[in-house]
Amino acid sequence: MNKSDPRYAAYLRILTEELIPAMGCTEPISISFCAAKARELLGELPESITVEASGNIIKNVKSVVVPNTGGRKGIETAAAVGVVAGDPSRELEVIASVTPEQREALSRYLEHTPIQVHPADTDLVLDVTVTVGASGHTAAVRVANQHTNVVLLKRDDQVLFEASAVGCGSGPAASPDRALMDFDDIYDFADTVDVDDVRPLLERQIAYNTAISQEGLRGSWGANIGSTLLKIYGDDVKIRARAAAAAGSDARMSGCELPVVINSGSGNQGMTVSLPVIEYARALQSTPERLYRALTLSNLTAIYQKEGIGRLSAYCGAVSAGASAGAGISYLLGGGRREAAHTIVNALAITSGIICDGAKPSCAGKIAAAVDAGILGYYMFLNGQEFRGGDGIVSKGIESTLRNVTRLGKEGMKETDEEIIRIMTGC
Repeated sequence: MNKSDPRYAAYLRILTEELIPAMGCTEPISISFCAAKARELLGELPESITVEASGNIIKNVKSVVVPNTGGRKGIETAAAVGVVAGDPSRELEVIASVTPEQREALSRYLEHTPIQVHPADTDLVLDVTVTVGASGHTAAVRVANQHTNVVLLKRDDQVLFEASAVGCGSGPAASPDRALMDFDDIYDFADTVDVDDVRPLLERQIAYNTAISQEGLRGSWGANIGSTLLKIYGDDVKIRARAAAAAGSDARMSGCELPVVINSGSGNQGMTVSLPVIEYARALQSTPERLYRALTLSNLTAIYQKEGIGRLSAYCGAVSAGASAGAGISYLLGGGRREAAHTIVNALAITSGIICDGAKPSCAGKIAAAVDAGILGYYMFLNGQEFRGGDGIVSKGIESTLRNVTRLGKEGMKETDEEIIRIMTGC
């Protein structure tokens, strides 16, 4: 793809928008960001906090540890640490610099401050409003569609900023850049991009995500899926690829205070699209350029799949990310466009039924399964095997299959999502 092609600049912008650092699961961090922003508007430490959150936010905050809080979980914790120690200018790293003194203050604050949590009256899957009060004044901040996409700033009765929250549900997905995306163009871009244009983004992704993966394997985090895989199945690269991504997730879900580079608003997806590809590149002694191209393919393919589904859904995002990692691995192993496309379709045929029931340790197990499907999808095609159009949700051609998966994840699983939330909240 020529640099003068508008698609070239569009794909670079998409990668720049999506491959950003975050510390902690992005749903509680979104609440912390809102709370920190609300305190900033209020101008003093709040005496009360009210959080209104959509069902998918509640689902993803319920069971995950919020970093820098001493192992605490929940919406109340996420809001409290945001007002006590958050720096909203750092967005998804809003609570990355909590001091020991602030941790102690957090304990006292949670004991003595009333914090109310209510389901938001909204049709959006990603919607958070935090209202804080002190000294007779109030301040409110709302984010929607994206984790730090502010659509309302209000102090007392004065609206300081307001933007429409109505849209497709994933923020920048409505931009012209996203409308240009298709798999053939993504492959062409990955195969021809000037690697210096993507190097800074991908080097950061490699460094951050590798560090948390290594911590996940070194320590005892969550269900220790990564180390269990290596212990039971050995250290073949196919196992190491699964273990690397699973270990990063286990550490992150259990409150590890290392940042990750996310994909499609998700740290788990950011690790899943990158760590298996990195592991294969090491085993194959791939050149840095080959790795950067494989990661470009993996990242953009995952973003493309998630655009139609949306940031949050009952459809597990690890499925899209694992299939995309398979495409990146196929590229490292010498596969072309055809191999990558069939890898994705085969993988999606295997794992598209995995549900998202919130952020928690079992995410690591789902990631391991999704990466396994991505790897199997490639080796199936290499051995002359494939799932064909008409088999279940598979249609002829990758674009047709991706449309089916989008329909399943966005529309077909709405009722499933609602039932999952009812189960998790005891309603």
